[in-house]
Amino acid sequence: MNKHQLPPATLAAPAVHIAGRPKLRVLGTAISLLEELRTGAEKDLGIDIVFDNNDFLTTQHKAAQEPESYDIYDQCFHNLDIVWYWRAIQPIDIDRITLWDEINDLTKTGRIGPNARLGQGDAPVRKLFVQPNLELGDTPTGYISMLPTTHNFDSYAYRTDMIEGSEDFDSWAALLDEKWSGRTALVDEPAIGIFDAALAAQAAGLMSFRNIGNMTVAEIDKLIDLLEARKRDGFFRDFWRTAEDAARLMVEKQTDIQSMWSTGITILNGQGVPVEQSVPVEGYRAWHGGLCLSRTLDARMLDVAYAYMNWWISGWPGAVVARQGYYISTPERSREYMTEAEWDYWYGGLPAACDLPGPDGKVRIKAGSVRSGGSYWQRANCIAVWNTTMDEHNYLVRRWMQLVGRN
Repeated sequence: MNKHQLPPATLAAPAVHIAGRPKLRVLGTAISLLEELRTGAEKDLGIDIVFDNNDFLTTQHKAAQEPESYDIYDQCFHNLDIVWYWRAIQPIDIDRITLWDEINDLTKTGRIGPNARLGQGDAPVRKLFVQPNLELGDTPTGYISMLPTTHNFDSYAYRTDMIEGSEDFDSWAALLDEKWSGRTALVDEPAIGIFDAALAAQAAGLMSFRNIGNMTVAEIDKLIDLLEARKRDGFFRDFWRTAEDAARLMVEKQTDIQSMWSTGITILNGQGVPVEQSVPVEGYRAWHGGLCLSRTLDARMLDVAYAYMNWWISGWPGAVVARQGYYISTPERSREYMTEAEWDYWYGGLPAACDLPGPDGKVRIKAGSVRSGGSYWQRANCIAVWNTTMDEHNYLVRRWMQLVGRN
């Protein structure tokens, strides 16, 4: 593939253009489609931006089947397979990414530091570079599939006021401990929730996996059967789909321990609910988001889309997402837009020197609080598995729908 020529298979009909001020359509989820970012980009770039905010499955289906309905697909690396298979997105020219050299190694090599473990499953580097045969792989080329942006290292959370002995929560096994029957919940997204459950089942000695990042049909069946049995016995209080729903379960004291994302934890912190994220000895379940280009983009709107992507890693947007607990692929750029106290708390793993705001400006972190897991670099070096679309993903989805009662 010629470095300066897009593969013919990715070319498509031109995007619809409008006269005057461009309108950029961004398809994604609540993870990064924040109103503060939309208005900030409009101001900085002089364009109109429309966010199309959906749940994971709806977003992925729309991205694959309706590429003419969006310009930018804002999603995670583990959601790439389907949209790439349908050629719904086009390769991104690294020469047009102004800060490409500043993007850290977590996506480019899969590790930060020489002794870090890669983590099983869809580590971003495995799907980052567009190969000459249009496959995705880790061999560097002049094109990438997705511009790396937000990411995080997740586990589960527990209410410290309802539970005694935090030492009991240094393993994923706690998430399936019978003592929490009726007081726990899982995230209802098959490519995410399955790994919370698998890590817990493996840590508890209930089952083992040949490769936890790419389960066999037999392993999926055994794990779902285990979860279905727990569900029949009333073990799970709920299966939640949004960070707001996850936080609500703890606010209403329906759960003591459950799957939790950073946004849910910051919501709970803002409401004064005492909650901690576990630091499992087995490692985190990690994810990495980014931005993709619709295959319909060309000419003026393609330029606009590249401007938006470059804006995303320029500094200020990364500071905004830091305040909801997420990291950015160009952290040193964002440091310039954060106070020393914010940087020390969110990236340095140090106690908050003062009350800290969330993206909306409201206090989310109280002075003296410490983020569990230590610094960014410590957390990035403790990844057990990445959010993944496994080879048997379609089968997993069918079994998962049966589990949660959506079949």
